[in-house]
Amino acid sequence: MRSAMNATVRLFALIPAAGGGSRFGGALPKQYADLGGQPLLVRAMERLAAALPLDATIVALAPDDVLYDRFVGPRPGVLTLHCGGASRAETVANSIAALASQCGDNDWVLVHDAARPCVPPDALRRMVSELAEDTVGGLLAIPVADTLKREDRETPARVLQTEDRTGLWQAQTPQMFRYGVLRAAFALPDALATTDEAQAIEALAMTGACTLPWLVTGSTLNIKVTYPGDLALAAAILAAQQGGA
Repeated sequence: MRSAMNATVRLFALIPAAGGGSRFGGALPKQYADLGGQPLLVRAMERLAAALPLDATIVALAPDDVLYDRFVGPRPGVLTLHCGGASRAETVANSIAALASQCGDNDWVLVHDAARPCVPPDALRRMVSELAEDTVGGLLAIPVADTLKREDRETPARVLQTEDRTGLWQAQTPQMFRYGVLRAAFALPDALATTDEAQAIEALAMTGACTLPWLVTGSTLNIKVTYPGDLALAAAILAAQQGGA
């Protein structure tokens, strides 16, 4: 698990950026929201490229996206695919299919949210190092620290019960898996109903085709920008990270 990545295996980053950001509610899709003078998407791209020896970054856009050229434009080592679907899972599945001629089964595909611009470089390198010799892959995640309450599904909601948080982890991105494993997972009938790549791999593992994903300790700084107010927190984290570099 902890040996260096084999130099003959390539590492691709895949950033699904086809969503409209309905919860974000801005004038632009969330991935193009300004974060310290750069679109959120660019911040995420640059974070990965600066920390890891990527062979290429693939950005999956909506078929009708015209904003990427305006706000991002051509960048060395970056390939854009206008293959986005109705959901994140569909966008990832379409991207995996589109990369069939470029990726070998043992190559790594590191899927990362455009809305996570603050993932610490040491977490990225730790994940790549720990998963380097595994046949499947894994994801960054952090153990759940807060008390969990289940609601009664009414409005306003009441507490139904407190859930046991023992053994529960909060999934983050990147999530890094072998290309061949991802392709097989997204070929399963219910793959498009999954909410992250790890869930698709879990379903594949239940068929006996592979082992379950590994959990690699991430960071609480790896926040996901979901609402406009999250941009200020992300900006503060980036400033602190750059000040400590």
